[in-house]
Amino acid sequence: MASKKTAVELVALQCSDCKRRNYTTSKNRRNIQEKLEFKKYCPHDRKHTLHKETKIK
Repeated sequence: MASKKTAVELVALQCSDCKRRNYTTSKNRRNIQEKLEFKKYCPHDRKHTLHKETKIK
């Protein structure tokens, strides 16, 4: 059976420097169509870097 698509989906935030997925968050697809981008702390680089939205595997 296929799962029903909802307005809210879970997404991962990937560091633009080290390419690791450090954070997960939810996103309302009806209100926000573009990809999320945040400046978050990367524990592997030990500094604040840009994190972009990716799919959760």
